[in-house]
Amino acid sequence: MEFATWSVIVGLLLVVMALSATMLDRLPLSTSMLYLLAGLAVSPYGLGLLTVDPLQHTVLLERLTEMVVLVSLFTAGLKLSPGLRDRRWLLPLRLALVSMTITVALLAAAAYLLLRWPPGACVLLGAILAPTDPVLASDVQVHRPGDRDRLRFALTGEGGLNDGTAMPFVMLGLGLLGLHEIGDGGARWLAIDLLWSSLMGPAIGAVLGLAIGRLVLYLRREHKEAVGLDDFLALGLVALSYGVSQWLHANGFLAAFAAGIALRHLEQSQPSGSSRLVVERAQADPDKSVADAVAVDPRHAPAFMAQAVLGFNEQVERIGEVAVVIVIGAMLWSIQPVAAAWWLVPLLLLVIRPVSVAIGMARSPSLAGQRWLIGWFGIRGVGSLYYLMYAINRGVPQQLVQSFIALTLAVIVTSIVVHGISVTPLMAAYERAMKRRRA
Repeated sequence: MEFATWSVIVGLLLVVMALSATMLDRLPLSTSMLYLLAGLAVSPYGLGLLTVDPLQHTVLLERLTEMVVLVSLFTAGLKLSPGLRDRRWLLPLRLALVSMTITVALLAAAAYLLLRWPPGACVLLGAILAPTDPVLASDVQVHRPGDRDRLRFALTGEGGLNDGTAMPFVMLGLGLLGLHEIGDGGARWLAIDLLWSSLMGPAIGAVLGLAIGRLVLYLRREHKEAVGLDDFLALGLVALSYGVSQWLHANGFLAAFAAGIALRHLEQSQPSGSSRLVVERAQADPDKSVADAVAVDPRHAPAFMAQAVLGFNEQVERIGEVAVVIVIGAMLWSIQPVAAAWWLVPLLLLVIRPVSVAIGMARSPSLAGQRWLIGWFGIRGVGSLYYLMYAINRGVPQQLVQSFIALTLAVIVTSIVVHGISVTPLMAAYERAMKRRRA
């Protein structure tokens, strides 16, 4: 009976979301807010159907969030269609490197001064809470390949990059706590965890994305083979990029992001500018043979492959978002509130995030309104939960674990609510302003 009950609940939730999708686009609500309420409803606070304890299910939670983040990063890479020489890449790079480093430093300083934690715990807290989330930020990200909006491109690129660039700081925090080898004076951390990992991860992802993508295109163009099952191609490329990077002690998150960018780059390298329209028409045609013909057409095969992989990944990403946010809501019953959450959450969202963005984007060509919105939409979510579970599984001292969990979930839940309420009116106002500016 319990499985039947779960089937009814999940079925109703998915049907309601499908029926109300267009209505939610007009309301100050986000899908994540509804998933969070569903999680609360099935937790011990409500029906008691799902009991998730972050202290008992840490390994499961780490693996779940890890998979969801990987798929989301690969999807973010596929969405970013401008070539690598496009100057708009400077914005997400500055946000992911400069702004995130400043965020870690300011959070660590606040924890050291106000919580009196040891330096390692302060750095670790900053690293957990610093990265913005690629999973829950879909409403402010690039909606389709070719979208040239500077705000959406910056937020999409930042979400794809800083989930990876946060890892060195996590390792530094663990090292300062004595849970990871960082070498004399941090030499090993600098050489391996920072430089090697951050450089080799994107390189591995780019090489695998280009190699596998070109192999598939060769088989389709020359031999009319390897057609269909693009979902297997997507999952296989994500898994390969992450697995090989982990073998070589490189950053797997950056590898997955780079693999998505590389796959999209194969489309950009083609001279035909009408491929995307042809692919969209073929995919919408009920006759499968039409899509198969476009898939092996030398002119349109790259666009068809990239678009098919993106469409599948977006569906997997949505399913992952449902699962993780429901789990977050179902975890809240077990959290012991800490007084620090009352000042840390607003400090991060209202002070540290805007200040770090202002510094990171100084002298950039972006508009003042774009900088303000980027400073506000520093959405925290699945990435922070992953790093929290990763740290706990590496032996964070027990006297700090409850505080880490409480502060991280307080930030995530607050972000889901306040950003979910504000995203529709703020982005609608932004779109109107940009239309007036273009006119």
